[in-house]
Amino acid sequence: MLDHPSPLLKTLSHLVAINSINSAYQGGVTEEEVACYVEQFFAARGIETFRQDVLPGRFNVIARLPGLQTERRVILEAHMDTVSVAGMTIPPFEPVIKDGLLYGRGSCDTKAGLAAMMHALAHLHEQGVTPPCEVWLAAVVDEEYSFRGVVKLCEGLEAKAAIVAEPTELRAVAASKGVLRWKVRAIGKASHSAKPHLGNNAIVQMTHVIAAFEREASRLAAKPHPLLGPATWNVGMIRGGEQINFVPDSCEIAIDRRLIPGEDPLEVWEEAGRMLEALRGSHPGLVTEMSAPMIADGAMETGPGEKVVQVARQVLKTLGLPGEPEGVPYGSDASKLARQGVPSIIFGPGSIDRAHAAVEYVECSQVELAFEFYVRFLQQFQ
Repeated sequence: MLDHPSPLLKTLSHLVAINSINSAYQGGVTEEEVACYVEQFFAARGIETFRQDVLPGRFNVIARLPGLQTERRVILEAHMDTVSVAGMTIPPFEPVIKDGLLYGRGSCDTKAGLAAMMHALAHLHEQGVTPPCEVWLAAVVDEEYSFRGVVKLCEGLEAKAAIVAEPTELRAVAASKGVLRWKVRAIGKASHSAKPHLGNNAIVQMTHVIAAFEREASRLAAKPHPLLGPATWNVGMIRGGEQINFVPDSCEIAIDRRLIPGEDPLEVWEEAGRMLEALRGSHPGLVTEMSAPMIADGAMETGPGEKVVQVARQVLKTLGLPGEPEGVPYGSDASKLARQGVPSIIFGPGSIDRAHAAVEYVECSQVELAFEFYVRFLQQFQ
């Protein structure tokens, strides 16, 4: 246990101690308490903030630091919500620092990045440094469920660059996969299990659908993206049948399809529909329904020639860290900012392997280095 944690780690501890589980999940609340903490942090330092209402009791907080070039803006963005604490084996809201690690829900994903960004703005302001560009720190809601916070942020937004805080182990991430999720239902005919020939087993019929998706996954595996690897399919849920002595008349699967740059979510979904249509032609007993996409978020790729990537590389090298851009298989708010026309990267302390985990923690040294990165980036980007 650190006897005298730094002001940055104290801020992170305060953030972790606040329950901000997304209201869509078990034990969920709103992000309001965290949002008010962020407002008070900046108000105490004389830094302007304003709110963006997203949903009742749920609002983004934007802190603004003026720049020398009033027409140019840089966005630092971090989400305030967390996933649930179900299955955690440590107290989720009692932050503890031990052996250089800070424990608690949200410590890694992504309150560490938020705290480092907050202190970066505060440091520049306290030192009387006016950065080349205007800076917005956007603390947003709802990243862990449906991205409504960043969608609100993007309304009419103009900026030259954005850095989104996620646990990347202090790597500059310039590419991330997109995600497409939907459901498929096989419709059969019920009968008594003693006379299965009188029915049409929807579970058996669904095996043809799953096999077709597996064949498609093998095809995709042969075409990897240089930073992200291949696009993937995953059948993550299956439900079917009422009881063991019935022939089931319905079976439903939920599909998670990870996208790589160049793939359009709607086109991928439509192609899946055509694949099912062809499958029905070769299996006369197969009847299927396909839902509309539940989530459709395209992949992100920011080119190496973009200034946000170049400056990030330079800053990381001065800190003695790897500077080459990398890719990650998960999504974030960055893809929405990129679609708004804001060249974006993902960068923050901690490992994604600790996010959503039973024991969530972040390396304190990485939090301090992230703070240094954000400060130097804001001073050098112009």
